[in-house]
Amino acid sequence: MRIVLAALATTLGLVAGLVPSAAASGTIRVALVEDARVVELRGVAIEVNELGGCCTAGGAWRTDVVRAVANGQGVEIDGRRASGFRLTSERPIQLNGREYPAALEVLKNGDGLAVVNELPLEDYLVGVVRAEAGERWPREMLRAQAIVARTYAAYHRVLNAPKAYHILASTVHQGYVGHVPSSSPVWDAVRDTSRRVLLWDGDLFPAFYHAASGGYTEDPRTVFAAGNIPRLKAIRDKFSTGAPNYAWSLDLRLADLSQILRRNGVDVGTVTAVEIAERTPSLRVSALTVHGTRGRARLRGNDFRRMVGYETLKSTLFAVAVDGETARFAGRGFGHGVGMSQWGAKAMAERGYRAEKILEYYYPGMTLGSLDDLERALLRPPTVVPASRGSVE
Repeated sequence: MRIVLAALATTLGLVAGLVPSAAASGTIRVALVEDARVVELRGVAIEVNELGGCCTAGGAWRTDVVRAVANGQGVEIDGRRASGFRLTSERPIQLNGREYPAALEVLKNGDGLAVVNELPLEDYLVGVVRAEAGERWPREMLRAQAIVARTYAAYHRVLNAPKAYHILASTVHQGYVGHVPSSSPVWDAVRDTSRRVLLWDGDLFPAFYHAASGGYTEDPRTVFAAGNIPRLKAIRDKFSTGAPNYAWSLDLRLADLSQILRRNGVDVGTVTAVEIAERTPSLRVSALTVHGTRGRARLRGNDFRRMVGYETLKSTLFAVAVDGETARFAGRGFGHGVGMSQWGAKAMAERGYRAEKILEYYYPGMTLGSLDDLERALLRPPTVVPASRGSVE
């Protein structure tokens, strides 16, 4: 997979005319908010600077409260308009009840605003590990989580290098809680694995992970529509059987399901039946047919789950039957099933497995490497020519 290395060369400014960006400086840009009309940020002595070609004079100023509004083609704060504003402070800055280490940028994004936290990659990972695994889980699980999250973040930093931000602080990508006290054990897990990443054929890859596999992991190529996904072997996961969502059930009224489908552009009238059409080798639903009073529609299992809601329909590893006016689902696991099961990794750590063994189990065929080694490799001739990049859903 030379795609990522080529893109990383571009990101590091090794192609003539390019300026070194976040990867070269060791930082990452994380979108905390994507489409807000108004955002309010609080802190202590926040310094506000206009970004690029400001529309009005005034320079920088300090305040404890920043209220930003999307206005025309830019952002407005305290009557001043610009393409965006950069906020810095010696103390964390609060947004939506959470504290984030500076710097933060408020940018125009479509019709709304994006708030982007730019910070060192390793500091970002501390906020990710705390969000995704917490502080009380076993040390080796936290170490494994740190390596996986670093790989995933580094990959997206390369993939989205030309964009205003690299990754989202949400379940779309990975959770991120912002500022974490220095006393948290999560810092030790990140420091102990500093710069270590997973590699596939010598390159970074999107090291997906999920909450609980339900007993079987999934081949990423059956879930994500991208040409650069590795041929990661699905496995029978004996360590996830004790997860809270190993088995689950859902009762969904047919009238509610009909409305859900209509809101997503699928109108079959009132749903009368749901039929599984295809399953993956790990028994997840790859396609299903919804029958209704006005016709029928064939849907991808992942699209159906997205429509119903990822938190509601916890996975595509399910069976379904219509009982009167209700569709009854019985399933296993939580998440897409690709890569590491977090609850499975916890169980392995509790049984004495080290992080490296946990990663070998969930990513068969991968190797452990270093971001430093990848960057040094790019400094050696021949020059790497950027290639087109695939997208990751």
